[in-house]
Amino acid sequence: MTFLTKIRQFFSKNNSSQCIAIAFQQQSVSLCSIPKQSRAGTAGENPNATVHFQHEKASFTNFLPAINALHSHCKIEGDVCLVLNDAQSQVVQVDKPNLPAGEINGALKWQIKDLVTISPDNMVLDYYDAPTLAGGQERINVVCAPLDELKKIVTATEQGKVKVASITTQEFAFANLLAPQHDANLLVCQQPNEEIVLLIIKQQQIFFHRRLRGFSKIASKTAEELTSSVIDNISLEIQRSTDYFERQLKQAPIKAIKVLIPIELEPHFVEKLAENTAVPVSLLELPSPYHQHRDFAAVLGASLGSVPYSSDAGAVGGENDDS
Repeated sequence: MTFLTKIRQFFSKNNSSQCIAIAFQQQSVSLCSIPKQSRAGTAGENPNATVHFQHEKASFTNFLPAINALHSHCKIEGDVCLVLNDAQSQVVQVDKPNLPAGEINGALKWQIKDLVTISPDNMVLDYYDAPTLAGGQERINVVCAPLDELKKIVTATEQGKVKVASITTQEFAFANLLAPQHDANLLVCQQPNEEIVLLIIKQQQIFFHRRLRGFSKIASKTAEELTSSVIDNISLEIQRSTDYFERQLKQAPIKAIKVLIPIELEPHFVEKLAENTAVPVSLLELPSPYHQHRDFAAVLGASLGSVPYSSDAGAVGGENDDS
């Protein structure tokens, strides 16, 4: 699942036996490069295909040295999906313009110009449909990013035989890790030193997403701290999100909660969260043979975006409500 699909016209593409993604995070840049494979785990036929999982420390204000370090430490070539963090992109919800599909993106720049901090002449955007309330106006979620900043990271990324093919956000990367489910599932996801993301996904479509502030240091918490306060607070946010999904969006209740919090106490987190909820709680399993790379989940999900579970699965929409 990707957004900013229109940005592909700015960049050339290169066929490769590898699925590659690079994610920009608070304190690092992460790389995943794996052989192309089916969801059943059948690797591509190229015997020279390699596997790379690499973190490089980075300054939040300058990712270019870390990108160069990735190129130095890992021999990569092929098409890359970039995963933006929440500071690199902005999301707003607006009424969908009554225009032909080919004209909507151009009009949206001016419709959202007072809602975001990016000027229209420096804006790259795309959108996906938001859930429509009964009798309500058709709404869309608009995702935008500054073109000048994107050009910098794309130029740094496109070295040798590496080409940028698509750009996505962390939410879509996480969503791509969930196998097809008919019923709604709620994901509780995080990457090291990042904030927690809540997602409600139904039939491979994002109906709701929300970023929880204040939990980026959860890995440093003891079991007692998790039990006494952290998990209770997260449980309340989960309840708020499910209430919105069921009452405002008029959807059937979620059937399961899946957790991807790559910390030592993750099993304890799952156990205690299950005590606070009425639905089953379990770990979000990653595809084999990469199931141990939980601190690379976002780049893994983005790299697997080129091998969808079913043809052309996309996103319906969501509600972005930062705490």
